Amino acid sequence: MTIKEIASLAGVSISTVSKIVNNKDQNINPETRSRVLKIVKEYNYTPYGMVKNISSAKTFLLGVLLRTASQTNLMLNGILQAAQEQGYNVLLLDSLNSTDTELKHITSLCKNNVDGVIWEPVDENSSQYEHYFAEQNISVCYINGPDTLPAYNIDFEKMGYVLTQKLLEYKHSKIACLMKEKSRRSKMVFEGFKKCLFDNQIPYHDKMRLFISDPACCSKVLSHGFSGIVSSHFASSLILYEQMNKLHYYVPSDLSLVSLKDDVREAISFPHISSIKIPYREFGYYVCRNLIQKCEKKDEGEPEYTFVSQCIFDNEDSLDIPSFFRAKKIVVVGSINTDITFNVDWLPQAGKTTTILSSTTTLGGKGANQSVGAAKLGREVSLIGEIGNDTDSTFIFDILEKEQVTTQGVHRDMKAQTGKAYIYIERDGEGTITIMSGANGNLSPEDIQKRQHLFENAGFCLLSTEIPIHTVLEAAKIARKYGAKNIVKPAALKSIPEQLLQNTDIFIPNRKEAAALCPQHTTVEKQAEYFFQKGIETVIITLGHEGCYLKTAETAKYFPAADFISIDTTGGADAFISALASFLIEGYSLEKSIRIATYAAGFCVSRQGVVPALIDHNTLETHIKKLEPTLLK
Repeated sequence: MTIKEIASLAGVSISTVSKIVNNKDQNINPETRSRVLKIVKEYNYTPYGMVKNISSAKTFLLGVLLRTASQTNLMLNGILQAAQEQGYNVLLLDSLNSTDTELKHITSLCKNNVDGVIWEPVDENSSQYEHYFAEQNISVCYINGPDTLPAYNIDFEKMGYVLTQKLLEYKHSKIACLMKEKSRRSKMVFEGFKKCLFDNQIPYHDKMRLFISDPACCSKVLSHGFSGIVSSHFASSLILYEQMNKLHYYVPSDLSLVSLKDDVREAISFPHISSIKIPYREFGYYVCRNLIQKCEKKDEGEPEYTFVSQCIFDNEDSLDIPSFFRAKKIVVVGSINTDITFNVDWLPQAGKTTTILSSTTTLGGKGANQSVGAAKLGREVSLIGEIGNDTDSTFIFDILEKEQVTTQGVHRDMKAQTGKAYIYIERDGEGTITIMSGANGNLSPEDIQKRQHLFENAGFCLLSTEIPIHTVLEAAKIARKYGAKNIVKPAALKSIPEQLLQNTDIFIPNRKEAAALCPQHTTVEKQAEYFFQKGIETVIITLGHEGCYLKTAETAKYFPAADFISIDTTGGADAFISALASFLIEGYSLEKSIRIATYAAGFCVSRQGVVPALIDHNTLETHIKKLEPTLLK
């Protein structure tokens, strides 16, 4: 910094500056003196007479002048490690994204006669100040600078390429790049993103570029049908993750997400976003070693300015193949209860006391039972229902997650209790049930509409009528909209709405339900024919230990029950329905699926409870192979 430049900054003459710094300012205005001295101190001006006495000996001191030091902890650790290994100390200065502050720091580094500087310029104009370092033979290594400078940079372009390639490995083609505006890192990641698309022959269009600052960012993800997102910043990933959750879209079942991870995000353990760690420490170490070699005039040839490292994902938890590539899933819309089961000698009767022999508390409700039944048989299952704001709700979530049922469609009603079923079981396995609907009664058509994305890629929707009938109708309609077939269990119905008949593909009442809905006919065959004539293509009336009866346009026949001793018949129909849907999705014929479903129901009724009695896929198939191997593929 020259005396002429100081005078220009202060708006005074060179002679005025000279008089003030040489203590010959008796006739100068005090305000002018204060202003000039302030600038002299800020810009570390040294009078020429003192400059001549500055030693040219090495100080073994390095300067680090950063654009901002707010997010570079690991890089500084790498710089310090390299410096200390070579016997150097480090002077750290932060420009705070200000060119004025940057210039003041440059003059401070010159005054301290540092041997070399690692310099992250504030902008493309910062290089005009390099002459201050050159005049004192101070070596400079630029980092994260514009393309016009020989600057060291982390290869964010390669990292963007690898992030994109990972999504392609998971069969995503509808992907977007999530960026921060005015971010150099984002621009480099975006270049890698586009190059990867080009190399894999995926057309690029501008809709694939998203900015986290855009209020419409999430709606663009949904409207353009993106199934995978590449993010240049971990903070942006967290914001997107949270906002999509609020819209009931979830990672990774609805959206796969990959990101770079900053050192300041290292302590975040949830959510598990599949990320590549930015190698700041290694980069800082690399640059500092090169600066020291430059300071010590060691000829190592032209350095490699692009720092390349291994790109390793810390996890793949936020990755899945797009839903349209997965096997068809099952959506279950129905009741979720806490089942309290009492074992008794005989069922309660008016005027008589019934002694309870034992009791158990388990997860129940036709919706919950059917979803767990299908999940145990290897299906992807989404359950839609309402539970209360009580301790039972935590108990229910724990079991559903343990059984691998997707619970994004299960909502806590803050003003209601979880539904409860009180079940009495006699010694012969027959029972009676009383139900407190609780939160189940609050599941509305609007709730179904809000969660309709869960119907995407569904093969079947299992519906039971222990929830409001208008909600059942809305679920049946939306399921059809997404191409799913509806299996309806008409529990506690006195009549069937015409709209439900029109949207039912498979109708499965038990003997009592069929009689209640068709009282004009007394035989199973005529009742099934009645429902068939109402427009339902497939009617299956379950008959307990007698099996079931099937009616279609081509078939009218009985199927025997599997040979099991009945202990508790409570969930037999739920086991039957979940198995029927599961094997139909696997491509089995209707008749083979019914036969397999009778075995699943048999396993269930041979044990106490419902959820604990539901059979898994391997056990079911192993049992069938012994008795009826031709049933299986």
